[in-house]
Parts: sequence; C-alpha cells; structure tokens
Amino acid sequence: MQSINWSTEYLPGRTDNFVSNEVIAEGVTLAAVWENLVDTAKWTTYYDNAANIVLDNQTSSKLKFAEHFRFDTFGFPIDAQVMELVEPTDGKTARLAWHGWQNGDQDTQFDVYHAFLIEKLADGRIRLLTQESQIGKPAKDLASQTPNPMLNGHQSWLDGLVRAAKK
Repeated sequence: MQSINWSTEYLPGRTDNFVSNEVIAEGVTLAAVWENLVDTAKWTTYYDNAANIVLDNQTSSKLKFAEHFRFDTFGFPIDAQVMELVEPTDGKTARLAWHGWQNGDQDTQFDVYHAFLIEKLADGRIRLLTQESQIGKPAKDLASQTPNPMLNGHQSWLDGLVRAAKK
C-alpha cells in the first residue's frame, strides 16, 4: 500500500500532534471520492468541521496545485496552500496535501501538514488514508485531549467522503 510523502519538518512522531485515519470501502469509485475531496464547495455537504472556505482563485471551487485557500476547522481560522495534487488518472494513486497555518505568538502559532491518499485496491475496493502532523502549542493542546478531536474529526471526514461518493 502507498504512504504519505512527508517532509522532514512534519515527520510523524517528531511533531506535537499526529493523527492517522483510514477507511477501506467498496461500492464507490476512486473518481467519485476524488471529486468530493478536491471540490471545496462540496466539503460542507458531507463534513461539518469545515466552514468559511475561500480560495484565492475564485474562478473554481476545485483545489489546484499551489492553490492558496482559507477555511475554519477545529475552531481555528487556517490559511493553507496545496503542496501536492495528483489526480487519479492512468491508474495513479490520488494524492492531495496542504500546508496549513495560523500565524500568532508562541501560544497561538499553529502549523500543519494534512494529506490524503486514495488508492484502488483489488476486487473493486478503494483505500482512503488521511494523516495530519501538527506543530505548535495549539497542536499540543489538541493532542492532550481525550478523545482526540483530530482523530474523530478526520474519521468523520473520511466517512463523509464515502457517503457522498455513493450518492
């Protein structure tokens, strides 16, 4: 199975918070899942933890490589830039990743790397993986909560993607 492409700065296990969620599903296509993930106008229809999504290039609601955008999630206003975008064409594993941040002082500065991987498996199944690595005091605060809101929130995102792709 494929894995996320990490930069050294966000390498899991070396940051203040890291979560990993995975779903293996059947009855959905990789293309349908990708369409719901890359089109930010669809996020709020299946995931209740993303709001106020604004792309700098407002000619389309679909993310593109190097796209800068903003959205609110987990109570944080996040600025983000797409760092990896590989469409699921010619049998390629689909990949979407962004660097997100909240500027601030030592108590509020927050940096994240959030990545999605969607791959076709045998027998008509697909694998959805999302992982996020975070740096900063807000990340430490999230990591200390039980249950972990990032873990539960990202599971909701994947489950919502599967439901939306089945429609």
